[in-house]
Amino acid sequence: MESAVIVKKLPFKVGQTMTVVGIPDLDCPRFNINIGTDKFTNIGLHFSPRFDYGGDHNRVVCNTFQDGNWGEEVKWGSFPFCQGQEFKVIIDFTPTEFVVTLSDDSVINFPNRFNAKEYSAMNLLGKVRFTSLQIKQIPILPCA
Repeated sequence: MESAVIVKKLPFKVGQTMTVVGIPDLDCPRFNINIGTDKFTNIGLHFSPRFDYGGDHNRVVCNTFQDGNWGEEVKWGSFPFCQGQEFKVIIDFTPTEFVVTLSDDSVINFPNRFNAKEYSAMNLLGKVRFTSLQIKQIPILPCA
């Protein structure tokens, strides 16, 4: 069964880190982590690991959605996801990009195409048991 976790009015701001943990079902074709505005008319980050969906096989696809239109997809080859096994995705939100760290420590850099400083909603969709969603401030190290 496909699950949907929708979180609204929880700001995700530049300088923060979001961590999502879950376990995809054995028959999960894909799942999505969307970071956007309250009504999802604008999605600054559409993060979609695809086991077998829409012609993509074991590939991560990222995109944006603005005013009813999808932007240009960006696809990556690193795919540390396994159906039935726990994953962790860490998303650092910087002024210029989303820095996404996957379970195998590979990193995806996806541009902050809207130059937004804050998004107010997230949704997690797919045949996945999402077990954790956490937002923290990125630690700032003092200069030596």
